[in-house]
Amino acid sequence: MLETLITSKTRLRILIKFFINVTTNGHLRGLATEMQESTNAIRKELNNLSDAGYLDKFNEKNRVSYKANSKHPLFLTLQKIIHQHIGLEAMVSSILERLGSIKTIIVVGDYANGIDSGVIEVVLVGDDLDKDYINRLAYKIKSKIDREVHFIAKNSYEGVGLILFQI
Repeated sequence: MLETLITSKTRLRILIKFFINVTTNGHLRGLATEMQESTNAIRKELNNLSDAGYLDKFNEKNRVSYKANSKHPLFLTLQKIIHQHIGLEAMVSSILERLGSIKTIIVVGDYANGIDSGVIEVVLVGDDLDKDYINRLAYKIKSKIDREVHFIAKNSYEGVGLILFQI
């Protein structure tokens, strides 16, 4: 859906990388390697996005790094669009519909690092979680967002990853 609005696949991948997790930062060569793109293609998109104010540019260890500009007036809107694009919002609302004892939902793995790999790993923290329902939910969500979802049910969230949604 978002691919029709943002026709540059490289730009979309960069937006996903930086707007899934606001703490993510990256530099030209690292992004080119990670995304298996030429440094020129990555440089062009980084320059366009930083010139428009969507990305902040800063020096880190003798190289220019980038991160999402959380002070940009459209930051929250763009982050919400990215979350909807990858299906995080649909997944969270589906989980909350039936599992009232959820305390925290934590995204770990590639998505926590801003990588759209097609597999979303989610830790659900709560009491008396219905694991059978969670397994059925993973299949239902996959059909909605066209991404594989792996759930891990826990009683505590210490040390598992980035907290995206706190309930």
